[in-house]
Amino acid sequence: MRSNEEPLALLVRNLQLRSELSDEDRAAILTLPTSVRTLEAGTYLIREAEPVEHCVVLISGFAYRHKLTGDGTRQIVSLHIPGDALDFQHLFLDVSDHNVQMLTRGDVAYIPRGRVQQLTRSNPSIGHAVLVKILVEASVFREWVLNVGRRDARTRVAHLLCELGVRLDARGLAAEYGYELPMTQEQLGDAVGLTSVHVNRTLKALEREGLISRTKRSVRFPDWAELRSAGDFNQRYLHLDPQRSGQKV
Repeated sequence: MRSNEEPLALLVRNLQLRSELSDEDRAAILTLPTSVRTLEAGTYLIREAEPVEHCVVLISGFAYRHKLTGDGTRQIVSLHIPGDALDFQHLFLDVSDHNVQMLTRGDVAYIPRGRVQQLTRSNPSIGHAVLVKILVEASVFREWVLNVGRRDARTRVAHLLCELGVRLDARGLAAEYGYELPMTQEQLGDAVGLTSVHVNRTLKALEREGLISRTKRSVRFPDWAELRSAGDFNQRYLHLDPQRSGQKV
């Protein structure tokens, strides 16, 4: 976030990717009360089984959503980038059913949940934008289930790299043909259902094929079209075009 920018400016731009918002709508979102905090990697934003009191918006850095099995094994179910609202999932659910943690150090804005509920109920355009955001997250969850359940290791990893690249690019957060990958190989493994050793072998194979190049955390895509093909990647499920709110009758 730029120093002179409103804490929720990225959220407004995120919602506007898929929904039309008037100047009044944008102003109503920007004036929501916020408490901004800087959090370290690993900090919990949402804990399973705890009551939900805030909607949290990621201003900078990365976060991830995950579930734990009874024996503590982790499955990462989504990644989150600046501008994402991390808890629209619980906007009308009182107790969290999963966890959200910071993936990297970053800034977050806490908004009282009741104020967001009030705004979505009183303003149809904002309510539509929030609903579309929740529905898109459900679409992403379906794609991730398919990725882990039916694709091989090479395709899973390539697909995840493609998704993150497209989402960052849509927000203007990616460099040309690449970005800084914020995940360790263990975290990548938890997102695609593989061991870190298997992820390492898969990334090296993609490098040998000329589909990616890596320098420390930076990953670049010398042949984006071929990487998309390798990842069975079709961005339809991200619904990046504006979604109509319906016609007046």
